[in-house]
Amino acid sequence: MILSNKKEKRILTGDRPTGKLHLGHYVGSLQNRVELQDEYNTFLIIADVQALTTNFDQPDKLSEDVRQVARDYLAAGIDPEKTTIFVQSLVPEIAELTVFYSMIVTVNQLRHNPTIKSEAEQYGYKEMSYGFLGYPVSQAADITFCRANLVPVGEDQIPHIEQTRKIVRKFNNMYGEVFPEPEALISDFPRLMGLDGKNKMSKSLNNAIYLSDSRDEVAQKIMQAKTDPARIHKDDLGHPEVCTVYHYHKAFNLEESDEIAEKCRAGTIGCVACKKRLTEKLNAFLDPMRERRKKYLKNPELVDQILMEGTAKAREEAAETMKMVRKVMKIDYFNN
Repeated sequence: MILSNKKEKRILTGDRPTGKLHLGHYVGSLQNRVELQDEYNTFLIIADVQALTTNFDQPDKLSEDVRQVARDYLAAGIDPEKTTIFVQSLVPEIAELTVFYSMIVTVNQLRHNPTIKSEAEQYGYKEMSYGFLGYPVSQAADITFCRANLVPVGEDQIPHIEQTRKIVRKFNNMYGEVFPEPEALISDFPRLMGLDGKNKMSKSLNNAIYLSDSRDEVAQKIMQAKTDPARIHKDDLGHPEVCTVYHYHKAFNLEESDEIAEKCRAGTIGCVACKKRLTEKLNAFLDPMRERRKKYLKNPELVDQILMEGTAKAREEAAETMKMVRKVMKIDYFNN
């Protein structure tokens, strides 16, 4: 049953810990999470098991990556008093639910999932591992272990949410009503372009500004960002709509973006001056995150404590869900 009170409604969201989070993550999802935690009961998963679908040969990296993502969350404004931050692999009930779901999902359905197909092509997988192919089933268990109502995602993740909804409908119809059908909550802001101006901001493409970057690192990266290729001289007439830097102004300096676009078209502001202004705005935006991050860098045990407490809370919720699941499936053998 879906609850009517907003604060009682549940959100499940999170990331695979494959490195530092960047501005694209913030615009695409993290900003939403910070705002929504005041309105909804939020579960934030650090999906370390799913990180192994593409990094199965580097499990030793996970320890630092899990903590890095947690620090990024906390620095960005996620409040552990409002949001349950937890580690996927430490909630074994999610793995149990994944197994049960795998019994009612066909291989053909998974092979035709557009996100799986595109990621397999991206990573050059001629043969997919069982874990990689079953990623949407694992994600369905992530979403439903806490009986989530909403899932903030990017548009590329919509097929996964639809797969989860199909699994939920089939499970509820086959065994009994346990789960609400989760709805996707799409960010209003489009994907943030990377510094190269060709692809979305991505760790793997080395075109990202990270939430943990220093003031100097931000300045250096912005100076390297691609601009309008037609502008060679300072007074050349510009086309801001094709300029990566202008898109960053729209994301992080909205109040001045129209004026900057007008000056660019008139050739009255040069690219260097435009980049310097963006650098000022971006660093002002990131400074509060840098201050919050210092607390956790100085006291790393605080991050571990937050993760352990959040994981314990997630396990309590998961145990309650699995009681319901086993009951409707009639496999609670010794509870009769």
